Amino acid sequence: MRVVGLDPGLRHTGWGVIDVAGNRLSHVADGVVHAPLDLPLAERLVALFRQVGAVLEQFRPDEAAVEESFVNKNPASTLKLGVARGVVLLAPAQRGLKVCEYSTNLVKKSVVGAGHAEKGQIQLMVRRLLPGCATGSADAADALAVAICHAHHAGTLRAWQG
Repeated sequence: MRVVGLDPGLRHTGWGVIDVAGNRLSHVADGVVHAPLDLPLAERLVALFRQVGAVLEQFRPDEAAVEESFVNKNPASTLKLGVARGVVLLAPAQRGLKVCEYSTNLVKKSVVGAGHAEKGQIQLMVRRLLPGCATGSADAADALAVAICHAHHAGTLRAWQG
């Protein structure tokens, strides 16, 4: 099974693709898509949608996992992040992919073992869990962590369902 993890952001959206075979995970690719800051919000969302769509088209995942938004102190920022997150959820759903959502704390706990891990800890564990992965971007590492979280939880659910 191929999984794409997505870490939504209005300015930078991280993505990471892994292959899952039983409990074996392998890194396929990762990166960050950027919405141009000089465009109006609606046009930035279109750019985000198209760029995420291009990643999906190139790597053809079987399932998608998206990190849930946390509530920010600034309501306007939280709302804008929610809008971007909606676009990131829509891109794989429109292509007929199963889309699962995971809280930030669950992703961190699944990858690092602690729900309040720092970005550096996440990057370190992603590199350890995915040999050969040398991602330099925190956004891409977060997206890979979401994909890893999904691989673990989806695999357990499938085992329970028989």
